[in-house]
Amino acid sequence: MPASPPPRPARLPQPRFWALIPARLASTRLPDKPLAEIAGVPMVVHVARRAAASGAERVVVCADSARIVDACRGHAIEAILTRESHPTGTDRLAEACQLLGLEPEAIVVNVQGDEPLMPPEVIAQVAGALAAEPQCDLATAAHRLHDAAEFFDPNVVKVVTDARGRALLFSRAPIPWSREAFARSRALLPPELPALRHVGLYAYRVRYLLRFPTLARPAIEEHESLEQLRALYHGSAIAVMPLAAALPPGVDTPADLERARAAIAAAGDGASRERP
Repeated sequence: MPASPPPRPARLPQPRFWALIPARLASTRLPDKPLAEIAGVPMVVHVARRAAASGAERVVVCADSARIVDACRGHAIEAILTRESHPTGTDRLAEACQLLGLEPEAIVVNVQGDEPLMPPEVIAQVAGALAAEPQCDLATAAHRLHDAAEFFDPNVVKVVTDARGRALLFSRAPIPWSREAFARSRALLPPELPALRHVGLYAYRVRYLLRFPTLARPAIEEHESLEQLRALYHGSAIAVMPLAAALPPGVDTPADLERARAAIAAAGDGASRERP
């Protein structure tokens, strides 16, 4: 029988949550990426409108540049200015939580500023996955991997979960390893192998975000270049929400931007249009 992710409750709670969008102006492959125009408005505005459609109590863009703040406010999107020097988007969210005065038990969903096609319902679902797990500091998402090339690709992050659907390990390496099957062939994945591709969407409890900048970066994070390993190393539990399929891709390159423009134009995307 094919393996499947651990089951989740059929109906996750719908908690109150905030959507915070870290937005950084500098980008090696796509300069001024948050301000890249899609259907006449900056990409970060599309992201914020999708986050608003998720039912978030409040949506705030956490920018490193006044240009981003001004662009957001010009489209009635709340934005705050954070320091330029943050090493990660999570550090930026930690500062934003302090600036906004969020309570330690509040739930925040980190919606990346380069995800203009993110389904609003998935944003709500990852918040619900965290609300359903009071002992977890984070929740994230994953879907089944069926393609052997993706499984062995170090650019594809894999996750292994326990019986409760919590993360045991994330890695760029092919995990879990099927000793018997891969001794014979690596062309196909065994159908029973619980191979999961991690999706970089996170919900956090604010208490963890406030603690994050104080946590030492462990060697496993340094070598894998996976920030979520810091949480596991320091004892935080991470709930993993199973997705039925892959999410739409984000925007990292000019080619990605053109694909996002085409997708939004073709869909006449209501979630990305300004509300009346």
